[in-house]
Amino acid sequence: MTHSSVAMASSTRLYLWLGRLGFSGLFLLIPLWVLWLAPPELGSAKVLLALLWTPLWFPLWGMITGKAYTFAWANFIVMLYMIHSLTHLWVSSGTEFYLALLELLFSCLMFVGCTYYARNRGRELGLKIPKLKDDPIRTVKD
Repeated sequence: MTHSSVAMASSTRLYLWLGRLGFSGLFLLIPLWVLWLAPPELGSAKVLLALLWTPLWFPLWGMITGKAYTFAWANFIVMLYMIHSLTHLWVSSGTEFYLALLELLFSCLMFVGCTYYARNRGRELGLKIPKLKDDPIRTVKD
């Protein structure tokens, strides 16, 4: 049985689209912000774009294809954008403040969507991480 042949629950599908919405929002927002809406006053916009946009390219294919494992590790990447947005909310005003608010919204959508999609889809597919006590490699008690 392939992964695509396992039925997806409606709640799992909702989380899939929530994660994708947050990801797509960040993927579009970052270059718009850095290059046109509020370019950096100091330093190079291209360097900043490379630093902020490159991490979003790593999970792109898994987000498109709906791989539960990709959604799980993409949460580590989304933390960068949460920190970035919270920092800007603290120190910025005007346009950058509202862009940071939008970034935080997309980050939260992605985080919640990815977390629950990975959990629910993993359960549907029968994937699980063994508990430490059930690990066959670990035979000696600590």
